[in-house]
Amino acid sequence: MGDALLQKTYTVDFLTKKRVVNNGIVPQYYVENSHEAIIPREIFMQVQEELVHRSKGHISTSGKKRNFSANHVFSQIIFCGECGEIYRRVHWNNRGKKSIVWRCVSRLENTGLTCHSRTVLEDMIGLATVDAINKLIGQKDGFLTILKENIETVISETGNNVVSEIDKKLEELQKDLLRLANSKEDYNDIADEIYRLREERHKALAEEAGKKGSKQRLEDMEKFLNEQSTLLEEYDEQLVRRLIEKITVYDDKLTIEFKSGVEIDIEK
Repeated sequence: MGDALLQKTYTVDFLTKKRVVNNGIVPQYYVENSHEAIIPREIFMQVQEELVHRSKGHISTSGKKRNFSANHVFSQIIFCGECGEIYRRVHWNNRGKKSIVWRCVSRLENTGLTCHSRTVLEDMIGLATVDAINKLIGQKDGFLTILKENIETVISETGNNVVSEIDKKLEELQKDLLRLANSKEDYNDIADEIYRLREERHKALAEEAGKKGSKQRLEDMEKFLNEQSTLLEEYDEQLVRRLIEKITVYDDKLTIEFKSGVEIDIEK
């Protein structure tokens, strides 16, 4: 994204030119816009947010971690309204009649949870997403007002100076560390604080990326509603990937949660 971290390594022997990784012995400098970017900063931050999201995976109600999967558009976005577990795609062959359904994993494996949730046909889930999107389109004026308010809220929360303040502290600490190292004094406490601040900086960057990602999702929904003048006539996988965050299955309905935070109940 066009930034550079200077002095990631430093020379310890000027005769042999030996260099080692800089773990805080000499100052490091983070320079924004130091060179031409390969990708826009906004996209880079969105990728970082997605990497954090995927690395965490999903911790089920049984305590089991389920790794991120992109095998199917509905993978890891369908949840059970009874036990909270995810739904899994299953190929059924019932007396010669083949179908694709989604079932709660508590009914497919031993999760330690008792669940009586229903099995849902994949085609029916697709139709429910169409109904939910069409409900949004049909009431888009009201939703657009809410989206604009949410976007303004997110904007007011972003752009804080947490990272720049941490960078200032790091710069001062690195100067102190270098001074102590040159005078052969103990610098372990300062080095520990530098490591702590670097972790804090990483968390602050991830949080900032999350806020920017939220703003992007809200703006994406706003753009979709502004551009969409007619109702959907058929299931659209790309729109599901673009707009829908989560689907929760209950006995009498499916709750469709959009990436903008809007929830719509579809009786199916």
